[in-house]
Amino acid sequence: MIRYSYARPGSLEEAVREAASHPEAKFIAGGTNLVDLMKYEVERPRHLIDVTRLPGLDRIEETQAGGLRIGALVSNTAVAWDERVERRYPLLSSAILAGASPQLRNAATTGGNLLQRTRCYYFYDTATPCNKREPGSGCPAIEGVNRIHAILGTSDRCIATHPSDMCVALAALEAVVHVAGPRGERAIPFAEFHRLPGDTPEADTTLARDEVVLAVELPPEGFAANHSYLKLRDRLSYAFALVSVAAALEVEGGTVKRARLALGGVAHKPWRDTGAEAMLAGRPATAESFAAVADAVLAPARGYKDNAFKIDLARRAIRRALAQAAAGTPQSQTDKRIA
Repeated sequence: MIRYSYARPGSLEEAVREAASHPEAKFIAGGTNLVDLMKYEVERPRHLIDVTRLPGLDRIEETQAGGLRIGALVSNTAVAWDERVERRYPLLSSAILAGASPQLRNAATTGGNLLQRTRCYYFYDTATPCNKREPGSGCPAIEGVNRIHAILGTSDRCIATHPSDMCVALAALEAVVHVAGPRGERAIPFAEFHRLPGDTPEADTTLARDEVVLAVELPPEGFAANHSYLKLRDRLSYAFALVSVAAALEVEGGTVKRARLALGGVAHKPWRDTGAEAMLAGRPATAESFAAVADAVLAPARGYKDNAFKIDLARRAIRRALAQAAAGTPQSQTDKRIA
């Protein structure tokens, strides 16, 4: 049994003080990931800080810059079905609806979704070594069962993948994460929020231990006209992505003016290659252009024993998602058959 103390602060200042005074504390809101990890004894926090009563974090608000600020306590369901998100940022709505189940989306929060841990088999099995759980103990996934594991950005310490769908869309939209801690508030560009494993795979993000997520800010541009979120998985419902693609384009007269492309299920963080994106600027929105970009994105990919198939799967998924986005016919998350 895991013994822990519990606090429910009524203000942000109180929550920050709680975290600063308890080195082994964890913040909890919906608990859809942390509670599972505690049941498996993967996470053993000595103190839980319930942030569900922090004021002002449960709203979606317009920003002065013309974007949207989504509070950390807004549920995934509320984000996906918000009229402003559906109209201006349909890529984000689609990605959220591609993930989990309605029951989990009702409970899961925006902040919690950003902080999900990997679904690596060995990470969840405390009878096996895992560098994410116990740094220096080893990564059995590299030589073991690794069908769901990463093909990009891996290291000899870890080949785990980031599980979120929402975060893949946020990466493509170039969102900003607002956080607070004892040193005050700061804004983290989404590309810098999650990190690759390197020599310290136990650290999933650049968030300090005593910082709490306040909100995610979306920029004014949402690529509403030309987007698609394509998720490929072992079954059509309630499964994590083998490969997912968030594609967002600005197309004029059949020519791509700007492109954003993010991949999920292939790396320790939502994967972007801005160099490959730049290849599309000024090029015709054709299958040939999309194939060239897919090849560039996957040039550094490395397959392992069971997951080498992901390289070709990702290549085809990129081409398909870009074609869907260019045509203005995004992948449906209701009828999940690939268009």
